[in-house]
Amino acid sequence: MTPSLIHPGTRRHVTIVSASVGAGHDGAASELARRLGEAGFTVDRHDFLDLLPASLGRLLRQTYALQLRAAPESWERLLIALDQHRRLAAAVRALSGLAARRLARSAAGSDVVVSTYPLASQALGRLRRRGALRVPVVTYLTDMSVHPLWIAERADAHLALHPTAAAQARRLGAADVRVCAPAVRPGFRPASSVLERRLARLHFGLPDDDRLALVVAGAWGSGDVAATVRDVAASRLATPVVVCGRNTALREALARSGVGVTLGWVEDMPALMRACDLVVQNAGGLSSLEALASGLPVISYRCLPGHGRTNAAALEEAGWAPWARRPDELPEALFAALTAPRAMGSSGAADPAAIVAALATGRDSAATGRPASMELSEMVEASQ
Repeated sequence: MTPSLIHPGTRRHVTIVSASVGAGHDGAASELARRLGEAGFTVDRHDFLDLLPASLGRLLRQTYALQLRAAPESWERLLIALDQHRRLAAAVRALSGLAARRLARSAAGSDVVVSTYPLASQALGRLRRRGALRVPVVTYLTDMSVHPLWIAERADAHLALHPTAAAQARRLGAADVRVCAPAVRPGFRPASSVLERRLARLHFGLPDDDRLALVVAGAWGSGDVAATVRDVAASRLATPVVVCGRNTALREALARSGVGVTLGWVEDMPALMRACDLVVQNAGGLSSLEALASGLPVISYRCLPGHGRTNAAALEEAGWAPWARRPDELPEALFAALTAPRAMGSSGAADPAAIVAALATGRDSAATGRPASMELSEMVEASQ
C-alpha cells in the first residue's frame, strides 16, 4: 500500500475519463485510479461514451466494433482521412463537444482531470479553452503511436510511454510532453520460479513441456486470429494458446479446429502470461505492455489496420517488439523470441500517477522547479 500523499485535513480529487472501447483505455484508467487511491486521493472515473447524449455513445461503440470485425480496412482509411482532411477532423472534434456539458459537471471539484481516450481529451481541451475548466488536464497516451485526435489544444500535459511516442506527440503540437512508465498492474511480473510457472500451466490446463505462444487480440478478439493460430502451430516452434476475450464465435470456431489451446475471457491474465513463453499480438495496446512487464518477448503479427499497424511500427522502432509483416517472417521471429527472450526492464521513466499527483498538489515543476519524475514513494517523503 502506497503511503498517503495528502496531509491530514486536506482533500485532493482526481477525475479520470476513459472509454469502454476494448479494454486498453479502461485498463490504464483503472491502474491510474488504483495508484492514486492508494496515495490518498479520491478518484472518480467516467466513461466518455456514457457522457454523450441519448444513445450516441453506444452507437459509436457498436460501429467501431463492427468496423474491426467486418471492414477493418475502413478503420485505417478513416484514420488516414482524419490526418489529411481538416474539416473531417474538425467535425470529429465537434462531436466530442457534445459531451462537454456533462463532462464539466463530472469534473467539478477536481484538482486535475486525466483522459485516457482521444475524444475525451478533445472535449476537455474545449472546456479549458472556454474557461469552463480551470484545473490541469492531462492526457495519458495509451498507445505507442500517436494520432492527431490524441492532441487537444489547451491540454496541459501529455504522458507518453516511450521517447518514440513522445516525439510523435511533439510533432503534432502537443504541449508539455513527458515520458512515463506504462500504467500496468503490479501483478504483471515475471514468474519467480519454474514451480510458479508450472502451477500456472496446471491452473489453465496447459501442456507442461511445450513452448507456449500466447495469442492475444484484445477484449473483442478482433482481427484474423484464426490465421495467426494456424501460422504459429505450423511453425512447430510453439503451441498457440489463444485468448478470445468476449468473442464467443471465435472461441467456438477455434475449439472446433482443434489447433492449440483456446480460452475465452480470462480474469487472471498475469498468471496466464507467467505460464507462457512469448506473446503474439495484433493491436499493440495494453496486452503488449503487460507482456513486456511480465518479462515475455512480444511479436506483432497480422496487425489490425489503423492503430494496430501504427502501434506495431512504433513498438518496433522503440526496440520493444519486432513486427513480422508476412507469414514467412513469423518462424524466424518466433525462433529469435524463444532463444533470446528480452524483457522491457526498467526504463527509469516516471510513474504516471506521480506526475498526476504533482499537478494535483502543486508540486509540479511549474511550482517547484523540479520535474515530476519521481515515484509516488519519493513524493511522500518530500511532503513529510
